[in-house]
Amino acid sequence: MFIAFRREVEAAVEAALDDLGYPTEDLGIEEPPADVPAVLASSVAFRLAGEAQAPPPEVAAEIADAVDLADAEYVADASPQGPYVNFTPSKAYFDGALEDAQETDWGRLPDADTSVVVEHTSANPTGPVHVGRARNPILGDALARVFDYAGYDVTREYYVNDAGRQMAVFTWAYETFDESDLPEPGREKDDYELVRYYRKGNEFLEDGDPEAVEEAEAEIAAIIEGLDAGDEATYERVEEVVDQVLGGMTETLERLPAEFDEFVKETRFLRDDSTHEVVERLQDSEYAYEEEDAWQLDLEEWDIEQSFVFLRSDDTTLYTTRDLAHHEWKFDTFDYAITVLGEDQELHANKLNAALDILGNDTDQLEEVFYAWVNLPGGESMSTRQGTGVDMDDLLDEAVSRAEDAVRSRLDDRIRGDDLTEDDVERIARQVGIGAVRYDIVSKQPTKAITFDWEDALDFEGQSAPYVQYAHARACGIAAEADGLDPELDAGLLDTPEERDLLEAIARFPGVVEEAAEDREPHQVATFAREFVDTFNAFYRSRHVLGEDVDDDVAAARLALVNAAQHTLANALDVLGIEAPESM
Repeated sequence: MFIAFRREVEAAVEAALDDLGYPTEDLGIEEPPADVPAVLASSVAFRLAGEAQAPPPEVAAEIADAVDLADAEYVADASPQGPYVNFTPSKAYFDGALEDAQETDWGRLPDADTSVVVEHTSANPTGPVHVGRARNPILGDALARVFDYAGYDVTREYYVNDAGRQMAVFTWAYETFDESDLPEPGREKDDYELVRYYRKGNEFLEDGDPEAVEEAEAEIAAIIEGLDAGDEATYERVEEVVDQVLGGMTETLERLPAEFDEFVKETRFLRDDSTHEVVERLQDSEYAYEEEDAWQLDLEEWDIEQSFVFLRSDDTTLYTTRDLAHHEWKFDTFDYAITVLGEDQELHANKLNAALDILGNDTDQLEEVFYAWVNLPGGESMSTRQGTGVDMDDLLDEAVSRAEDAVRSRLDDRIRGDDLTEDDVERIARQVGIGAVRYDIVSKQPTKAITFDWEDALDFEGQSAPYVQYAHARACGIAAEADGLDPELDAGLLDTPEERDLLEAIARFPGVVEEAAEDREPHQVATFAREFVDTFNAFYRSRHVLGEDVDDDVAAARLALVNAAQHTLANALDVLGIEAPESM
């Protein structure tokens, strides 16, 4: 309803401005302050005051008088209030929102007929997922979910680095050292088991006998050259290591959850020869030059001082070269390509875009979403470059453990603690603990550095996942108590301020999804969810759904309202990748 309402407002304001002879390039449509009884307002009078040679309130009154709502279904009235034109909804707006929100897919938008690939995480398969990667899979997964709800055909991609020096070192070490040479693994999981070889190999290369190190480096170089040359036997050697480690890493990511539709390997673009075709095309460009036996691109025309090296002196390609072929494959396969990257990758992204431009690609298809690092309690950064030695599994274990303590501390009659079994406690602890980590990270604007705080993340009364999850469980509890009562879909029976505020918030949800997708900002949904709970709680505290003092028709309408609120909360949480408990 909100999206249709906004379209009608936009059309009405544009038509009014056109009739009055004013330019229509900026309609100034925005949400009014909380104390204004309107769904949307136009601030266009501020922009037009100079041209009209009149104060904004006078211009707003002129525009409101020119607005024609004869054909509007969901907009009831347009009225001036100071420099604004306020738009209020019709009964059809409220009835439509109440009815549509009874569906469990409430908030999902129609098919957008647009495909998008969201590449995120893409951590090198050299060991367990580090907390330095926490923001990437959480933000990337939530972004993919926003696109999915907004009607896009979404593919979630993990780009696997299986062709660089790191993987060559890993493969050599795996084939060289015995189990007896290694320490005990941190966990019985493939990534923890195999990372010991990688660490042992790096220690040997740093501190080993010079002659033995020289021999090892020759073997490592042979693996790199074999990969670049398309040698199948070399691919198979590296693949044995990569697939085992990647399997363990994805088990950890699934706990978040962050799941992927495609694992696209670098070697794919060596096997199909597209990387070498990219090299030839770059060598033929006017920006290419050879220096110190390495081929590079001059990017000064793109205001980038550093050159772009795309071919080593030994004629082997680089990660960035293979990534060019990877991105051209994306452009051929999808309408849009979104990449989630840490803020330290911005220069790399700019150089990649410039090289893609040189290759003749439409880089408007490509967008990067950058994020700042998350700090752990005590000021430790989650950046993998700085490294804190904390694995993602440790963080998630700690979250569940702390959540279980919080749940047990709340087991009293006031929150129906007597109804919870041990299985319930464990389930809630997992849902709340992991949800707390996700919400605390995804709810912040990505470019802002944040410090993760356990008390804030697990606060049942604050701006947190548990706060939203508990409201959802409360709505489910009300619906369970009303078993046997048929919901009444007449919004006219919901006429108190608390009921109207809640219904307006419910109606707004699809519009929030649409805007979050357009802006590439999942945190907008998190903000909406938190504010929605405030509105729901105000209704819950002031209006009984059931009881002898409640008229049967009103009770049935309020039940419909609770059902709509439950679907809104459940799907807002789903967009964020957070489970919605039915009991807490």
